[in-house]
Amino acid sequence: MATVLMCRRLPRLSRVTAISTAAKRGSSKSKKEKRDKPGAAKTGTQSGATIQLLKPQDYRVLYNPAAYAKRRAGSQQHGDRDSSQALGDTFTSPGTAQAPQTFPTASSQALAPGRNALPKPKPTLLEQTALYKEEAEKEKREVHDSKEDPRTFQKGRPEYRALTCDSTEPAQPLPAEEGDWILQSVAGCEGSPGVLRDYFLKLSRLPAERCAALGSDARFGALCHRAVTAIRLFSTPDLIHILKACVPLAVPASHPLLNACEAEFCRRAWDMGLEQLLLVADCWRCLERSVPSYLGILFSYANLHWKDLTLPQFVQLLYIIGEGRRSPADLAQKVESTILKHLDAFTLEELGAICLGLFKSLSGISEHVMRRIADRVSLQMEDMSTYALVNVLKMLRYTRMDHLPLMRELGRVIPARIPATNIQGIMHITLTYSSLHFFDEDVLAAVAASLPSKVSYCRSKDAAKFLWSFGCLDYEPPNEEEFYSSLIKQLHAKLHEFSKFPEHLLTALLGLAFVKRFPEELVDFALREEFVQKTRGSKYELNKDLFTLGKSVEIECPAYQGSHLTPQLCQEFTEMVSSFAEREIYVRPEIAEATSLLESMLGGPEYVKNHMILPHTRSSDLEVRLSRDGRPIPFNFKDPVAAKKLRDMGVNLTDDLMSQLIQRRAHNQSPTETGNESRIPSQERGDTTCVGGALSAGATSQAGLWQPGQVRLALQVSNRNHFCYGSRRLLGLHCLKRRQLRLLGYTVVELPFWEWFPLLKRTRSEKLSYLHYKVFCPALLTRAA
Repeated sequence: MATVLMCRRLPRLSRVTAISTAAKRGSSKSKKEKRDKPGAAKTGTQSGATIQLLKPQDYRVLYNPAAYAKRRAGSQQHGDRDSSQALGDTFTSPGTAQAPQTFPTASSQALAPGRNALPKPKPTLLEQTALYKEEAEKEKREVHDSKEDPRTFQKGRPEYRALTCDSTEPAQPLPAEEGDWILQSVAGCEGSPGVLRDYFLKLSRLPAERCAALGSDARFGALCHRAVTAIRLFSTPDLIHILKACVPLAVPASHPLLNACEAEFCRRAWDMGLEQLLLVADCWRCLERSVPSYLGILFSYANLHWKDLTLPQFVQLLYIIGEGRRSPADLAQKVESTILKHLDAFTLEELGAICLGLFKSLSGISEHVMRRIADRVSLQMEDMSTYALVNVLKMLRYTRMDHLPLMRELGRVIPARIPATNIQGIMHITLTYSSLHFFDEDVLAAVAASLPSKVSYCRSKDAAKFLWSFGCLDYEPPNEEEFYSSLIKQLHAKLHEFSKFPEHLLTALLGLAFVKRFPEELVDFALREEFVQKTRGSKYELNKDLFTLGKSVEIECPAYQGSHLTPQLCQEFTEMVSSFAEREIYVRPEIAEATSLLESMLGGPEYVKNHMILPHTRSSDLEVRLSRDGRPIPFNFKDPVAAKKLRDMGVNLTDDLMSQLIQRRAHNQSPTETGNESRIPSQERGDTTCVGGALSAGATSQAGLWQPGQVRLALQVSNRNHFCYGSRRLLGLHCLKRRQLRLLGYTVVELPFWEWFPLLKRTRSEKLSYLHYKVFCPALLTRAA
């Protein structure tokens, strides 16, 4: 019997475990709100019950997805084929259910299982050994490496040959004997610049393994020393030749020869041409040497000679800007105008290189220019390599610009490419959707289906972004258990990285919390004092994320026994969030208007409170309390005397009463809720009135003074940022908030922006009528009671 990897569901925090075969149900959310998909003219396939099979250990079926891709004749650019190769021809797939093998099976084609297929002859020992070697070589050439060569655009025009250090240029290899003769001759060499140059050029043609060994050869060290001594005697072309030769010679970035070359090129830069300057900059990039002083001179030179830049020189310059992670502020306006000038002349790969350069250097770009780029890409996306397309998406995400035609076309083109895309490319595609709050089930399902077989290639950052993206969009794919369990397992494998990158662990755990998953060991690790201190020292603002995670655990996982945030820290975070809310949230016109009208309708400010019931969810609520028969109950007394009268009317929340309430909650749980689950079902437990950790969730003492006979309403004045783009699908954080409000006994009442915002322009009586209906809806009171 095959096995299925499942993440067992607990009402407390859970560990990832493996259980026996079970029929995998389709995702309850994979089919919902298909009508809400932005621009949805597509009809999604309905997911039925399937059985997810795992491959036995060490059994791998390798195949080439590109072998099945239908290529349109004449539509593919020259660079696309090379790019598709780099993006991954081969990857490990668990897709076929066959008997376990004792050796890996390599195949360039995937054959459909046939009932009458003839059995294959058993491989000989020699064939098995050859297969093992082939597999090992493919593993070495890990196709999901994040460092794919971004230089494909340079193959599109012959002009780039003069601007770039192309290590792939064919050169007649130098015999090893001649290399030894050259090294022997160094001792008797007079050191003339021409001879030294020729020595470097010839040695650079040695086989790669021989070049790598030169670093420990004293004779090569002597040659480099001779070149350093004669550095001022070389002509500029000769010095460029020596620098280019250093690339195949694998000279270390910190080598004294390169120190001398950098100083000399900085001295000569203003006497060089732009072509030479760009070529030298490309050599530094290939040598992986940081040269900020040289780049500063290059950018100043380019600024003075901007009108002389040719199209290839401009693209190469932006490539260098990106690789140097430097954004010259004085070039920003000129860059934008040049992009618009050549927009129709750029190849698609050049457009991708331009976007990558801008993204890596954190260069701002106007919405107008980005929209023009997106306009062109949306019309020619099928002809664009996935690598270049991902680079455009990075910049689209950076500018936070919505472009519906591009996103629609992306949803049509990208799902079929996902299996052949490397893991970092898939991550950036997924992150684009979540960053722009754009929900496309076809794309997300394709990502989820492909990811488990590639999850071992995920960095901690990649795993975190996948979990965040799916949680942010509140999407659980058809293979949700395999998807989540594989990523949680990878988080455990990368646990050592989180001390250096604490932001990634919090990102991952928040994404999981959005969809009601709380892996116990990881949460305990994240809430320990040592890790909390690391987040405090991070260059990122992580306090809000830590607060959201810690309080969510308290509310949703009452049986959790691990680490918690300290009360002092929670108080600090609450004050921080509340201060922001008073400045930025409570005063928003749509919220202030609703507050004022509710006060007028209910009888005064003591009947409504504009505050954050759950500060860790970072958005406001309008709290209203009603008796069972629908009468408003005053509770918002700021005057201490009035507050005391209110407390005398209510019930004292003693420790004994809290204990009884929590016990009642435990006794009311169904058998499935008390079993080994990692999530709280959204519908079954959404309206529970047991308070659990109500007081510790950040609510004020007044908000906690609540009689069991009362109905507590939490009115949500939502806006577009609470929902997926162009839809009524709530984002993960707001799903989490409403879920937790219900767990604490609140009845959530939505004032959706598509109803409330238009009413802001209508008469006062119309607004009051709407609010009256929302607050005193008979069905609402009946359900709350």
